[in-house]
Amino acid sequence: MEQNLQSFWSIHIEEIFRNLQATVSGLSGEEAEKRLKSYGSNRLKPLKRSDAFTLLLAQFKSPIILILLLATGLSLFLHNIVDASIILTIVLVSGLLGFWQEHSASNAVAKLLAIVQIKAAVLRDGKEQEIPVEDIVPGDILVLNAGDVVPGDCILIESRDVFVDEAMLTGETFPVEKSVAVLPAGTALAQRTNALWMGTHIVSGTAKALVVLTGKGTEFGKVSERLKLRAPETEFERGIRRFGYFLGEVTLVLVVIIFGINVFLHRPVLESFLFSLALAVGLTPQLLPAIISINLAHGAKKMAKNKVIVKRLSSIENFGSMNIICSDKTGTLTEGKVLVESANDVSGNASEKVFLYAYLNAFYETGFTNPIDEAILDHHKPDISGYSKQDEIPYDFLRKRLSIAVAQGDSHLMVTKGALSNILDVCSSAENKDGSIVEISTLQDEIMQHFAAFSNQGFRTLGIAYKKLPTGSLISKSDEAGMTFAGFLTLFDPPKANILDTISSLKKLGVSLKIITGDNHLVATSLSKKMGLPDNRIITGPELRMMSDAALLRSVGSVDVFAETEPNQKERIIIAMRKAGNVVGYMGDGINDASALHAADVGISVDTAADVAKDAADIVLLEKDLGVLVEGVREGRMTFANTLKYVFMATSANFGNMFSMAGVSLFIPFLPLLPKQILLTNLLTDFPEMTIATDNVDSEMVDHPRRWDIKAIRKFMITFGLVSSVFDYLTFGLLLLVLRAGEAQFRTGWFLESVISASMIVLVIRSRKPFFKSRPGKYLLIATLSIAVITMIFPFTPLGTLFGFTPLSFITYLLILLIVIIYIVTAEVTKTIFYRRVRF
Repeated sequence: MEQNLQSFWSIHIEEIFRNLQATVSGLSGEEAEKRLKSYGSNRLKPLKRSDAFTLLLAQFKSPIILILLLATGLSLFLHNIVDASIILTIVLVSGLLGFWQEHSASNAVAKLLAIVQIKAAVLRDGKEQEIPVEDIVPGDILVLNAGDVVPGDCILIESRDVFVDEAMLTGETFPVEKSVAVLPAGTALAQRTNALWMGTHIVSGTAKALVVLTGKGTEFGKVSERLKLRAPETEFERGIRRFGYFLGEVTLVLVVIIFGINVFLHRPVLESFLFSLALAVGLTPQLLPAIISINLAHGAKKMAKNKVIVKRLSSIENFGSMNIICSDKTGTLTEGKVLVESANDVSGNASEKVFLYAYLNAFYETGFTNPIDEAILDHHKPDISGYSKQDEIPYDFLRKRLSIAVAQGDSHLMVTKGALSNILDVCSSAENKDGSIVEISTLQDEIMQHFAAFSNQGFRTLGIAYKKLPTGSLISKSDEAGMTFAGFLTLFDPPKANILDTISSLKKLGVSLKIITGDNHLVATSLSKKMGLPDNRIITGPELRMMSDAALLRSVGSVDVFAETEPNQKERIIIAMRKAGNVVGYMGDGINDASALHAADVGISVDTAADVAKDAADIVLLEKDLGVLVEGVREGRMTFANTLKYVFMATSANFGNMFSMAGVSLFIPFLPLLPKQILLTNLLTDFPEMTIATDNVDSEMVDHPRRWDIKAIRKFMITFGLVSSVFDYLTFGLLLLVLRAGEAQFRTGWFLESVISASMIVLVIRSRKPFFKSRPGKYLLIATLSIAVITMIFPFTPLGTLFGFTPLSFITYLLILLIVIIYIVTAEVTKTIFYRRVRF
């Protein structure tokens, strides 16, 4: 069937209906289910499997773990059953821990994403209903309005002044007008004006369309297959990847050297191989993916409690790093409830006639719901029982006007409402206060004076115009000419009561607010003064058009308000801010915000936004309020801080211990720890780290934006790894030279020092403050102390004997604990010096 419809824009609509076995009333629910199973989900790439079994297998996919399992199998084959069984058990327990945490995290995230799911209106069982876009199938009838994302490749069956933004597919800057037609098969993609393409969005107008292709079969699907549609990597993801490569390289070099030297010293090959692999497991932060997933999911759940839904988990880091938030004023800085102030004639006097025209226009408008029309309809209700609608030209972002044709008896009228300058562009005359019609040029100055006066008071001012029509005539955009200017409609949206506190809170967090609005500069100036923003100059859209990119880059830091901006200018402003070295968030909910949301480091929208805006956003607010955003920024920074803690832990005591063990193995006649003992050490030190997501975060880690700094992390690893190694070799010296320990005693003493020091050091490096001045999270503290106690008792248990440990004397315990205490004090002093010299 699909083969016949590859050039569907060149086929008559009746034939397409027959081919798809579809009807104008839509599919039945039962038929849609069958097609969903047949065609598959309407996705560009398959949904990432996160079922329990797949997630469990993923815990064991590391090459090092797989080689270790193979080597353990060889050990079993050679009848070393006890040791092999212990190693297998430890690997399994470690994998199950990672699985349990990641499975919980993925379930939590799935529930959150379901809250902000994008849906499409379709006809099913003859009724219009909203369904998730993933469930759209060929043969569905779509009902599309301004702001909707097109969920598949479609052929138009009805259209009314439909304009579509196809920039993401064709590169065309301006919206393309669409209409019902049959076109030649060879028509270029950008000229196929009878078809709608997946991933594009409706800018204005209304339409019904028949879905022909979905998922990878669409034009967008073909492009995404070639590009593999990978989301751009965030700075955090890039840092984690580089960090992983760095540790991987260090591990590989170390393991090869250790194995080679042990074989050279004529030690058993299999035992040396297992020892090298166990060291690799200790060196590799194999829990890093799980810890990151847990931290980000935990952060996302906490943010959800503050009405912030994270669609893309990795954006949490950028959210925390954000130092500029750009927003339109409506609903974020203001109450979001537009109210009508007055309807005035050209002389500025209150006019019931002007309001009647505005009411007719708003009442009969059938495009997308907007707060201005709602405000007009709520203001008061004039009697319009004698009027009937004849036709409509929907609003679009190029004309910035909306026209309605109405009839009253034998009288036919077109009423147009829109931005004042765009209304004046189509007017040749104006109605004077006495009802006389005069040339508009005679009143132009007076009109602009009233406009300036309204704007200076902070009112948004629209123009109302009308035109008499011949009986029964339909209207088109060409009729928007030679109109009569009737007067002004002024509206206001008061600032939120707590907005000054919210802006102050953002400043304390190191986040600057920038207003990017389509309102005129006078309204924007009035609002910025009420917001307490600095009295910096305002850049307007016309000024932006005259500025070069270099000039904008120089100016963007000192400007807090951008007024009279076009959608593409919003994107340009954000790109300039990013080039200036800022991490930029953009908050938008309109059709014309999509490109800016894509351009920002963090795209933020609201649950009530147009589909195209919600789809482009990384983060969706359930409440349109900057106050919600403040809490979200704090949670984002806390999540980032806790993720960094694990990285610090993995690169300090753990790394130092394994490095020391590798070194000492070259100078003593036996392995410092057996492979099973190394894996047990690694497992025990993992337990406190798994509670990091619940740890408390110091205020200084939240009070300003922080960014991933791989150089600083390398310095941290070298500094604290060396400190750890110094005390490791001190322990070796104590055990070998002072206490004259044998093999079993040496391994037991080293195991005690290694696990206890690695656990306790967590309490030191988790904070920049002295450890006794920063309270750790309850679960982290319990896990750390529990592991320390279990480790001290372990050699006295039968299980300890099975692992090759032996009880030590009381004096040995005291000396080891003394080394651990000195190590903690030294690490504390080192931490203070380190953070004075290295700032990040």
